[in-house]
Parts: sequence; C-alpha cells; structure tokens
Amino acid sequence: MFVGGLGSVSYVWATLKGRVKPNRLSFVILALAPLVAFAAEIDQGVGLRSAVTLWVGLSPLLIFLASFVNKDAYSKLRPLDVFCGLLAVTELILWSLTGLGNVAIALAVAADGFAVLPILVKAWRFPHTESPWLFVGAMVNAGIALLVLDRWTFADYAFPAYLFGFATVLVAVIVVQQRPKPAGTPG
Repeated sequence: MFVGGLGSVSYVWATLKGRVKPNRLSFVILALAPLVAFAAEIDQGVGLRSAVTLWVGLSPLLIFLASFVNKDAYSKLRPLDVFCGLLAVTELILWSLTGLGNVAIALAVAADGFAVLPILVKAWRFPHTESPWLFVGAMVNAGIALLVLDRWTFADYAFPAYLFGFATVLVAVIVVQQRPKPAGTPG
C-alpha cells in the first residue's frame, strides 16, 4: 500500500496545486465502489488483504475533497459523465438489494469501471490534466495483492485483478498521450 499511498499523495498534491484536474463525479464514485467492495470482502472473510480495497476507496475520497480547493478541477458534467455515473450508482443500488458478498464485489467492480470510463476519455483527450502516478501506485498495489494471494476465490482476486487492469490501461494512455509529438506531426 506504500506505493499506492505515494501515488495518491502526489495526485492530491497535484490537485491542490492545480496541476491536475480530477473529474469530481468520477472520483466520488471511485470512492464509493471500493468502499462497498471492502465491506463485502470483510463480509466474505477476505481479511487483511482487503486493506488494499479500503485504501482504493479512501484515496479517491481524498482527491475528491482536494478538488474543492482547486478552482480549476474538472466539474463540468458531460453526457458520458452522467451516463456512467448513473450506471455506477445503479450497480451500487443493485448490490444493496442483493446483499450477497460476491454479487456486491462484482457490482462494485462494474460501478468502478463505469466511474473510470470518463477519466479514461479525459486522459485521452486532455492528457495534461492527468498524472499517471496515482494509477502507477494502484497498479503496483494491485499487482502485489495478486502475487500474495494464497487462495484464488472470486472474493479474493476480483477487485485487485480489475484494479490492476484499469490502472495499467490508464497509465499507458496518460504516458502515451503526454509524450511530445515529433516536429511536423499533426495534433
């Protein structure tokens, strides 16, 4: 969790300084979904390894709160933001109706995925409003969580595997899109 913590702290700091512009709707949902998954993992007996999921929920909550200090934080709601936000909230409501641990984890992963989609689109279109370090930390934390699994049940691997996948994609998009374009290249 140390590497993820460093990534989160650097993202919060960059938000406070105005170097990144987090999508508030995405980050509040990114806080809710893992916190739901954390509760379900505890209910399913995952134990100490669920601390990674807890941190994955607390980190975006801190970023969401920091975004109110940065007057330039991205808060304009576009149709994709609203659509993904509604899907994410729907997933969380469905979980509350089922009350089943593995269903809750699956729905939390889906909700988190819907919340990440607007960040991915923003990172592609406006890469300099993002920083890869938060997602590098998430990728490392999730990779470590997967490496230390002693049992491969859905409750144990689902959220870390999803987290590793989406973080890897976001890091790649941000890094590739932020690299300088060769002279004479359009766009």
